Amino acid sequence: MSAPTGIAVSPELSSTFSDAVESHNTRFLKISIQNESLVPSDTVAPSGTLEQDLDRLGDILEDNVPAYVLVRLDDPPTEWLAVYYVPDSAKVRDKMLYAATRNALTKGLGSTHFTDTIFATSKDDINAEAYAKHKRHVAAPPPMSAREKEMEEVKAAEREAGGRTYEGSRARQNHVGQGVGLKWSDEAEDAIKQLGTSEGSHLVVLSIDPATETLLLSSTQETDVSSLGSSIPPSDPSYAFFAWPQSITTPPRREIVPIYSCPSASPVRHRMLYSSAVLSVVRDVKALLDSAGSTSSVASRKVETSEPSELDEKFLIAELGLDRSDASAGAASLPTESTDKKPFARPKGPGRRR
Repeated sequence: MSAPTGIAVSPELSSTFSDAVESHNTRFLKISIQNESLVPSDTVAPSGTLEQDLDRLGDILEDNVPAYVLVRLDDPPTEWLAVYYVPDSAKVRDKMLYAATRNALTKGLGSTHFTDTIFATSKDDINAEAYAKHKRHVAAPPPMSAREKEMEEVKAAEREAGGRTYEGSRARQNHVGQGVGLKWSDEAEDAIKQLGTSEGSHLVVLSIDPATETLLLSSTQETDVSSLGSSIPPSDPSYAFFAWPQSITTPPRREIVPIYSCPSASPVRHRMLYSSAVLSVVRDVKALLDSAGSTSSVASRKVETSEPSELDEKFLIAELGLDRSDASAGAASLPTESTDKKPFARPKGPGRRR
């Protein structure tokens, strides 16, 4: 089987390798490129363990001449290690030739024999110590991106929060994100109820006490939409509920907009805690407003941001879809030609044959 270089495994090499596979009396089989063909140039019998023999592998290699070496493993002895030795000091033409031919070697002899590969640029890359480092590198988990590391931290935090003890599959657990929700402080409940019964622009900011999984009141203030971004904590996660009298829609209305702020600089564990509880918090706010007889409705969408300073009227309009809702409302008000449902018309059957 030839490579792009046109170099193929010679019959002599095929025979030598077949004998080595069957006899188990060969540790190293050195291969070179001669006369546009892959040929055996040296064989070495086992004299000890694989690690002991690897320390002698450099004796059959030259400092400036590339070569391939097939190494029989000890466990199991039916598998081979392919070593591609191309020293840095070799001629450029030889480097290119050996690099372009290596696939032809393993394919020509049978790829299933070779379970590992080493690329060496010096003799120090193929002794017992280097081989041990190579095996540790192969067995190590692949490197993770910053996003993957962050997800691992989140999973670890989830296990720490919910996996300390096993209480049975039917045990009732009071953990965030499992449908139970958070406890509310009296101050937080009162602030939400007053938000629904008051008038004008008003902002309530809530935070979570991680130790007790309780919602606390961080701040409550009158503010307009132009000051919204500067009124929410810039570096810590929070839930904000903004009562916004807006005239974007027809007719104008006062909406309570749920805002979930999670700055990227906040700790991963806190971000996981807030993100897993946001839906239950919004449901609780709706229930509190209903119980207080709120005259304001909760917006149909929640607003999420990792940069509180971007919160302004334009941002709210885009996130809540108010610019699209008007268009759809206008389209819905257009008269239609007919709303009567036409009866089903049975198709005519085929004509009677004569």
